[in-house]
Amino acid sequence: MRLPPVLITGATFVTAAALSLIVAGFAATGMERGSESAVRQILDNGGFNWAEVTADGLSVVLEGTAPDEADRFAAKSQVGTIVDGSRIIDRMQVTPSRGIAPPQFSAEILRNDTGISIIGLVPSGTNREDVIDQLEDLVGAPQVADFLESTTYSAPQGWSAAMRFALKALEQLPSSKISVKPGAVAITANTNSTDEKKRLEARLNRMATGGLRLELDLKAPRPVITPFTLRFTLDETGGHFDACSADSEEGRTRILNAARKVGLDADEQCTIGMGVPSPNWSRAIEESLASLAELGAGTLTLANADITLAAVQGTEQALFDRVVGKLKSDLPQVFALHAILPELESEEEDTQPEFTATLSPEGQVLLRGYVADQTQHTLASSFAQARFGAERVHSAARVADKLPMDWNMQVLSALEALSHLERGLVNVTPQVISVRGVSFDADAPAEVAKLFSTRLGERATYELAITYEEPPVPEDQPLTPEQCQEQLTVVQDSGKIAFEPGSATVAGGSSATLDQIATVLEHCGPVQLEIQGHTDSQGREIMNERLSQSRAQSVLNELRARRIPTLTFVARGYGETQPIGDNETEEGRETNRRIVFQVLNTAANQTEDDIAPDASVATDDTTPPDSESEGSSE
Repeated sequence: MRLPPVLITGATFVTAAALSLIVAGFAATGMERGSESAVRQILDNGGFNWAEVTADGLSVVLEGTAPDEADRFAAKSQVGTIVDGSRIIDRMQVTPSRGIAPPQFSAEILRNDTGISIIGLVPSGTNREDVIDQLEDLVGAPQVADFLESTTYSAPQGWSAAMRFALKALEQLPSSKISVKPGAVAITANTNSTDEKKRLEARLNRMATGGLRLELDLKAPRPVITPFTLRFTLDETGGHFDACSADSEEGRTRILNAARKVGLDADEQCTIGMGVPSPNWSRAIEESLASLAELGAGTLTLANADITLAAVQGTEQALFDRVVGKLKSDLPQVFALHAILPELESEEEDTQPEFTATLSPEGQVLLRGYVADQTQHTLASSFAQARFGAERVHSAARVADKLPMDWNMQVLSALEALSHLERGLVNVTPQVISVRGVSFDADAPAEVAKLFSTRLGERATYELAITYEEPPVPEDQPLTPEQCQEQLTVVQDSGKIAFEPGSATVAGGSSATLDQIATVLEHCGPVQLEIQGHTDSQGREIMNERLSQSRAQSVLNELRARRIPTLTFVARGYGETQPIGDNETEEGRETNRRIVFQVLNTAANQTEDDIAPDASVATDDTTPPDSESEGSSE
């Protein structure tokens, strides 16, 4: 049977439509899979492994949880490089925020001749007013520039200790920058000398307790050395410096290395300073020391550009001439060489002249020997009296004829050299000046060498045997923290600090006790002092705490008014929390109303947790037993 044409045409259209749908489905699926694969690959390459990709027709759906909003936006932007933005459906989530992190607290304190400036961000727990008060105690209110900002965040661990340390250190550093961070302090400061730098470094490191991280960068100016002096002696025992000056670290290293080649065994140092006569100073010393080594023994002295090479008696003339000639040709320009070969002593009938001055440990000076005439006798005695004290000088010197032309200058120079010693003697002969003794100044040999080079010239011959000793501890040393606490306790046991009823105003009758407290603190060394306020238990607890704080602050203000440095002092109110008497009796309540002066940096109180309220001054607020206690200030 033959189908009608209409049915054949309809069947053809239906078949074509079905095939079109099938082909379109395959095409759409292929496109979705291609897009999904390309997007996933570019996300993986970009490190966005947390993102999930789903293709839905012509759309690309992005899902997953991004670490933050920036990563979410970056992932979407990366996909947009290969897929039209209108086709992207963003269903990504962002990890919830944990809250805003607290800021980084820090403070910079700058101090110089014009005053103090402080800038930074501090937590709410910082007593800003007290910090500024302490700075004003150092330089005066008009010279303090306050640029501090504060936040409502609480103080992180180590912040309070770092700030207290910085304020205490600032008192000892008039030219400095101090950076404060939680648990860490960095100090950059100028000092007046190398000795002061060493003392400050030791003191600040001792102060940095409780795990505080301390960075020190203390600078000491190079001294001006005049004349620029070096003296080296070589004998059968080896070589040693009486004085050594260098213009730089490199120069000092070169000089010491050259001296070790000659025979220097001791671990000696050269003073680095300004005033070098030539940039070739180190080279001139190296050449001169090498020449001294060829001679085998003798002394080498440099005073600015003048070089004196002195051989010992018995040195062969030919060797001496050869060494001196070579050295003259090798020395850099500017330097002038003076060579000395002592002549052998000849037997003389007359006794050679001599002058001796002896300094005893008690400070007594005895002059013996010869001077040129009565005028020089008076001059030598007067010079010694001016140096050591008129009542300490005893002269047994005699006048003699035929003394060397420069004898009087040698005698006066020897007496001045003796003034650098604590005990010892000087001996003057026509051949040599000898200085032997003990000094409390480690630089005494260098100072004496400079003295002789300046006063007697390059031809001066002298021997130095000066020993350094640590100076004794002065008798007027400040009180130690332990001694300070003991004396405060004595005053506290015998006096009261009274306040007006229900207020923080110090009563007039307490001035004598505060004066005694101030006198003790004037004789104390650097101490950390906590002025504690305590009350009895009557009244509301919060009011008692506030009143005790106000009273402790009033006592601190009284000490400031008496010109006591209070940079390391702190006022703290404890309210009724630390009773030492029975609050059920009037006598006990009166005992509990007190001010406590507690030294914190004693051996027994290295941390605030160790504070024991055992040394206190009872407070007498004259409040009648039936009235409200200090907690009620209404």
